[in-house]
Amino acid sequence: MKQNRIVAQKAPTSIPRTIGRIGLGAALMFAGVSHLSFNREAFQAQVPEWLPLDKDFVVLASGVVEIGLGLALVAAPKHRVTVGWVVAAFFVAIFPGNISQLATRTNSFGLDTDAARGFRLLFQPLLVIWALWSTGAWRAWRAGRASR
Repeated sequence: MKQNRIVAQKAPTSIPRTIGRIGLGAALMFAGVSHLSFNREAFQAQVPEWLPLDKDFVVLASGVVEIGLGLALVAAPKHRVTVGWVVAAFFVAIFPGNISQLATRTNSFGLDTDAARGFRLLFQPLLVIWALWSTGAWRAWRAGRASR
């Protein structure tokens, strides 16, 4: 029950955090739409071979999830802490696909060298940090721990 109070407590916000949250939401919605349309094949190339699901299904499902998460970031500010943790978890969940792209030397999105694919890996932790910072999720969690 105490954990629920941590997530439900009022998260800190500011103009930079709000801009960051809305910007991340817009980026996720754009990425989601691109999964469903003009970048569909490029995203299919990133689905790891070891994943026992149809590549097109994975791309379509992840696109729908990204649109939903983006909408939640933009339109549900009262739930931003919970949404922040879910978005961060999503970014962690898709990270193996980025690792697979490097390991299998899959060319996609202009990432056609190991250096470019390796450099791309550095951005996933930044997305996690962006989600947690812009929603106040990390600060709310730390405040909850400090009040114990």
